[in-house]
Amino acid sequence: MKFNMGCGHNKLPGWVNVDAFPTATPDVVWDLEQVPWPWPDACAEEIRFTHSLEHMGGDPKVFLAIMQELYRISAPGCTIQIDVPHPHHESFLHDPTHVRAITPNILMLFDKELNDQWKALGASNSPLAHYTGVDFKLTSVIQVPAATYQQQLDAGEIDVETFYSYAAERLNVVAEIRIVMIARKPAFGAPSAGAAA
Repeated sequence: MKFNMGCGHNKLPGWVNVDAFPTATPDVVWDLEQVPWPWPDACAEEIRFTHSLEHMGGDPKVFLAIMQELYRISAPGCTIQIDVPHPHHESFLHDPTHVRAITPNILMLFDKELNDQWKALGASNSPLAHYTGVDFKLTSVIQVPAATYQQQLDAGEIDVETFYSYAAERLNVVAEIRIVMIARKPAFGAPSAGAAA
């Protein structure tokens, strides 16, 4: 199964389109902050959150429960694509329903291999993979420039190094972050992570 989570009006044919609002006419009306989700373990081969995950999990316990449910329904090797507004762009800042910034660094906290490395080093990173029983590996991160900066890149007025320098110093440089991660799970008999307490 393929899930389009928090689909709004952007439904995908051939996918299970899920949204909390019946007015969006999704295939399944479900508030993804309510756990457990109504799908069996390891049923998802692909999952998308397209400008939706930033609307969920303002309460840290709820966010951890969402990540656990995401892992639970993921089949081994399931691909999860998460597209979100950059937290330093006005499109994130000006929407009162955006309750959580989603960044690659946040999602890396759910990578068990990294958690193991941090533990061995005595690092202070929150080992959320260890705490929650999930294991996601980031495979791709793309920062989408805001239109003004994309034009400058296309015209050769700035180079990529300058773009990233601006992104570290200024607002409204990166419009969107596109993150792809996979669920690391045993091929057979994958354990359920369960829901957060």
